[in-house]
Amino acid sequence: MSEETTANEAADQPIDEPVEETVDEATELEAEAGATDETPAPVGPSLDDLPAALEAVLLVVDEPVSEVLLAQVLEHPVDVVTEQLRALADDYTNQGRGFELREVAGGWRFYSREDYAPWVEKFVLDGQAAKLTQAALETLAVVAYRQPVSRGRVSAVRGVNVDGVMRTLLARGLVQEAGSEHETGAILYGTSAYFLERLGIRSLDELPELAPYLPELDTLDLDSEHLDPIGSDV
Repeated sequence: MSEETTANEAADQPIDEPVEETVDEATELEAEAGATDETPAPVGPSLDDLPAALEAVLLVVDEPVSEVLLAQVLEHPVDVVTEQLRALADDYTNQGRGFELREVAGGWRFYSREDYAPWVEKFVLDGQAAKLTQAALETLAVVAYRQPVSRGRVSAVRGVNVDGVMRTLLARGLVQEAGSEHETGAILYGTSAYFLERLGIRSLDELPELAPYLPELDTLDLDSEHLDPIGSDV
């Protein structure tokens, strides 16, 4: 048999089998494409990567973030997230890092460590940021320890008109409205979550014991709402 005859016979052979394989491959590709469309959304980081993911999120926040929100974002149970946060906080403390992770005002946030406050203050302030005046600090202390309290009663405690100072504290978000007084209808004020955040505490229960040094409101003139206190703070 000649080589030419052999080549012709090979060319005449049916090619159904390879075609069937090609069709099968195309079907499989279509099935895979369909499966890709139904692939669930990516889940959160692995348990090993969770601490790093928490650090990454907390580095970009400008206010404390709750465990619940962190758990929702990172798709892990709240108790697992809480455990990891506390472990991170302990690690930073044990390592003597220049920052710490604190639980304040119902959430978590990074803070510079108190030991290095003088250098941080020098860098951040450097004479550029306006500090609260002594009058504002005193007024804020009265509100913090006597809240909810009206402006008139704060004025009675301090012996001066505090309207201007209260407006400053409200503008800075340290004080907020907390209802009204039933007898007089006067607006009552209390400290805000931002106040807790700035002090680095979780609740008012952590305030130092200064209340005994303030006069009892019951001993003050109840008509102070309608009086013009001597002097005024600007």
